[in-house]
Amino acid sequence: MSIIQRLNANSSLKALGGFAIAAVLLFGIAPAVLSDFRLSLLAKFLCFAIVAVGIGLAWGRGGMLTLGQGVFFGLGAYIMAMHMQMADAAKAGDDVPEFMVISGIDELPSYWQPFESPLVAVLGILLLPGLLALVLGFGVFKRRVKGAYFAILSQALAAALAILLTGQQSIGGFTGLSDFKTFFGYRLDDPVNRRMLFFFAAGALLAVVAIARQLMHSRYGELLVAVRDQEERVRFLGYDPANIKIVAYVVAAFFAGIAGALFTPIVGIISPADIGVVPSIAFLIGVAIGGRTTLLGPVLGAVGVAWAQTSFSETFPSGWVYFQGALFIVVVGFIPAGLAGFGPLAKQVLERARPAKTVTPTPVTEAAAEVIEPEKVEAR
Repeated sequence: MSIIQRLNANSSLKALGGFAIAAVLLFGIAPAVLSDFRLSLLAKFLCFAIVAVGIGLAWGRGGMLTLGQGVFFGLGAYIMAMHMQMADAAKAGDDVPEFMVISGIDELPSYWQPFESPLVAVLGILLLPGLLALVLGFGVFKRRVKGAYFAILSQALAAALAILLTGQQSIGGFTGLSDFKTFFGYRLDDPVNRRMLFFFAAGALLAVVAIARQLMHSRYGELLVAVRDQEERVRFLGYDPANIKIVAYVVAAFFAGIAGALFTPIVGIISPADIGVVPSIAFLIGVAIGGRTTLLGPVLGAVGVAWAQTSFSETFPSGWVYFQGALFIVVVGFIPAGLAGFGPLAKQVLERARPAKTVTPTPVTEAAAEVIEPEKVEAR
């Protein structure tokens, strides 16, 4: 076995060990030690972590500062919410959801009708965010839009979607969609079903991490990093950097759509406030703090920032946003590797602090001298 094969084998074994530990923590320890409320809260954080994995791939590996992932997150969330609203209305014997009756809407809008089918709803969640990202990515990256221009454009899309949804009373308006009763026929007020939603979120997180790892360790992952560092050289070698970026952007949108679809039944509400500019930036902050160039850094950063926001925003409701923004600036400006970079940095500091080893000459024995001496004579 060659050295490269051994390294790949060791890396695969480490990855399997890491997935096994994560599975034990998520499927065994967490449900055993956490209450139903804390477990539901953790499931919400895992949805954010799923989005963060996609951002880590697009931004950390591809250099695309995606400030508009709330667009794809919201697309998956609203499709799921529309299906759940129609399912609840059908179970109650109504033609339209309850909030439409209150708003004076007597007929179901045409764009709602396809998602009444569970199959169409699932396909829409899986396909529409990626298709939208494909169209946007083709129009942006083929025109070689990058850097701050791409970041501003993606952020503007998130703001535009939030404003559009706010003005649409047929989709809940400013308050959004809420008060869901069932999830594909299972009652959401049942604690057992609530736990199953946590398991769905945990399984989805492990799946997207596995997909991201496979992409990162493939030839495509090497090309993505090359495009981030030397785009013109990649183009000179015969590759189209736009196509490489589009793939990463579509995968990140696919992950965000899944996260949004899980977020809706777990939290019980989706509104324009959950998909606008501020949530999109919050996704990015978690990735930056955890370490955007690593595999697990975005996951840990997203969960940690979401937990801190839930814990500290209650005590400091007005100061948390400023602290969050300052933390993002400090990390991006002074700690670009994030918290995941502290390990290698500490290792380098310790290695430099160690005293240099002095090499003592090996004493020559009499037997060795007898062997060396004739060689010196012959050399002379």
